[in-house]
Amino acid sequence: MKAVVLAGGYATRMWPITKHRPKMFLPVGEGTVIDVIFEDLEADDRIDEVFVSTNERFAETFETFLADAPYEKPTLSVEETVEEDEKFGVVGALAQLIDREGVEDDLVVIAGDNLLSFDVAEFVDFFESKGTACLAAYDVGSRERAKSYGLVQLDGDRVVDFQEKPDDPQSTLVSIACYAFPAATLPDFETYLADGNNPDEPGWFMQWLQERGDVHAFTFDGAWFDIGTPESYLDAVSWYLEGETYVHEDATVENSELGANVHVMADASVSNSRLERSVVFADAVIRDADIRNTIVDEDTHVENLDLSNALIGAHSHLE
Repeated sequence: MKAVVLAGGYATRMWPITKHRPKMFLPVGEGTVIDVIFEDLEADDRIDEVFVSTNERFAETFETFLADAPYEKPTLSVEETVEEDEKFGVVGALAQLIDREGVEDDLVVIAGDNLLSFDVAEFVDFFESKGTACLAAYDVGSRERAKSYGLVQLDGDRVVDFQEKPDDPQSTLVSIACYAFPAATLPDFETYLADGNNPDEPGWFMQWLQERGDVHAFTFDGAWFDIGTPESYLDAVSWYLEGETYVHEDATVENSELGANVHVMADASVSNSRLERSVVFADAVIRDADIRNTIVDEDTHVENLDLSNALIGAHSHLE
């Protein structure tokens, strides 16, 4: 079995924090978002190779990361884009990867910006028990939130209907970016695209498959975070930290109050300040400040300011 980790997005909604780094490398506790996925895939003996699908802009970043990482399975697979408007779409990028890498095995596909509360091996178990294309589904608990995703309707665990980003959701169970495809269905990617279908949203492809055969849904409780906005990233950090703080041993915190869900990275310095639900990147300096719901990028200096819901780019000086 092969796996693909989708890491080709440009995360423009999180600029400037993600302008020069993949959002999968945003820290969550002691690791990053993508580390959680890599660890699950590395531990599953059924998966013998993991293709990391990224773009030309971030290819060198991923090469450096993988060279220093403890994982043996990942292989970089680069799509030929450097800007958002050049992207092939998720389905288009997967079709190109399958062809480029000569994939002929069962295939698991996971978005690298997903933080999942279940082990990927549980999803693979489900997939093997069904022998059909599968997706993971999660109840977001809000019809307003459900408008942003592909909605699924089930009969037991079999998918019987899709609604892609509906204006009036009939439920709150959505398909998340975690899929599995039997080897026999891989040629369907090209057939689907050749018929002029939507190359971007995977939900349309899953709907197309469901109309031609069975598709099953692995539902799970717990937590799921689609890290595409500053708010969703801070939500993921808060879930991971469970109200605690994480201060790297090489960071300095003096005369400061760190409230719930604060992450201070290596060589950052915080003094005479109050922080809550915020992430402070390496080498940042925060002095005499009150910061809430904010991301402070690396090598940034913040002094004598009250900030809330802010994104502060790297190498900035705010005083």
